[in-house]
Amino acid sequence: MYRSSGSASLRAAEDSGRFASADARSEGLNALGRQFVTLAEQNGMSHFVLTRFPHGDQPEFAANYVMGNWPADLQAIYSASDSYGFSKLISRLKESIVPTFSAAPIFLSESGGRDEREQALAFNRYGLFSHLAFSLHDADHRQYVVVFSGQAEGLSRESIASMYLGSLELLDIQSRRTRHHAGPKERLSARELECLRWTAAGKSSEEIAIILSISSHTVVSYLKSAMRKLDSVNRMQAIARACRFRLL
Repeated sequence: MYRSSGSASLRAAEDSGRFASADARSEGLNALGRQFVTLAEQNGMSHFVLTRFPHGDQPEFAANYVMGNWPADLQAIYSASDSYGFSKLISRLKESIVPTFSAAPIFLSESGGRDEREQALAFNRYGLFSHLAFSLHDADHRQYVVVFSGQAEGLSRESIASMYLGSLELLDIQSRRTRHHAGPKERLSARELECLRWTAAGKSSEEIAIILSISSHTVVSYLKSAMRKLDSVNRMQAIARACRFRLL
């Protein structure tokens, strides 16, 4: 069994009657979200969140959020910070693929500043004392983060295995539903992709112009068009997003 501390805080919060009912925890969720809630509750947890794994060009919680049943004001407080991409949670998941159970405030960063203290109080206020976290990949190799939170002081290996496999099955359903929607809003032309590919290889606009037998001005135009279609502010961000969409 994985064990954690914090029983006194848990009892105090329970006595205050602040925790939401099971029906409230599923309010506003689609059928898939409600299945995540059921999976959590069957294993002694109450809340969940599913996000895309944050990357350097998009570390924010709100930008990567997919679904969850956090209380609205907790989600708003956390979304207003820039903690997610630099949190203890993400640091752990970069180091290990093994599900991790913790009673520590893993959603916070290491800085320990005022914002982190306020966020910790918000998590405690809603009874999100302990967390089971792991990362998963879908069939298109996109990486996600799944975190179940609640008041459990420990989880058996059987519960962890059940939550991991159940999440994998639900993520597969979610992935198949959204597969056709992933990608840039406008299709990139063959020339735009060629210019991005050579840029990723370290070639300058002048070198790409020689390779493709076009003018450097045309290369710049193709790259600007690709950046616009990929909603990017520079070439490196465009390359990163093109790789994420498996265009390169």
